[in-house]
Amino acid sequence: MIAAPEINDPALLAEVTAAFHAYERALMADDIAVMDALFHDAPTTNRFGVGEVLWGIDAIRDFRKGRGGSPQRRLGQVAITVYGSHCATADAEFFRDNSVRRGRQSQTWVKFGASEPDDFGGWKIVSAHVSLEGDSH
Repeated sequence: MIAAPEINDPALLAEVTAAFHAYERALMADDIAVMDALFHDAPTTNRFGVGEVLWGIDAIRDFRKGRGGSPQRRLGQVAITVYGSHCATADAEFFRDNSVRRGRQSQTWVKFGASEPDDFGGWKIVSAHVSLEGDSH
């Protein structure tokens, strides 16, 4: 029988939470280098946005270079959960400036191992999805 993974080890939860907020700060500042560092450098890394579907890190990088920054926003509720020692999810709602529509963001994080002191414990986003609420049909 396989043992269930520990949920929300406090040290790992702190690492993922720090990485999540670093990504949010980088997104609002259009700090492409930090955003790029927090996404896993692989063709298997994907990001589905409000108006784009990006398969692989190269497509994600090209999109960021041509976008000119993200619309400014503030976070609402955020739920970060760590499963075991190498996997986490981050789900957040956000509210764009000058809009009444609520946005949703989901990220899957995997711990690959820290390579540098400021590497947030080696946590990287491997999959991200961003959407805006709208009509359900």
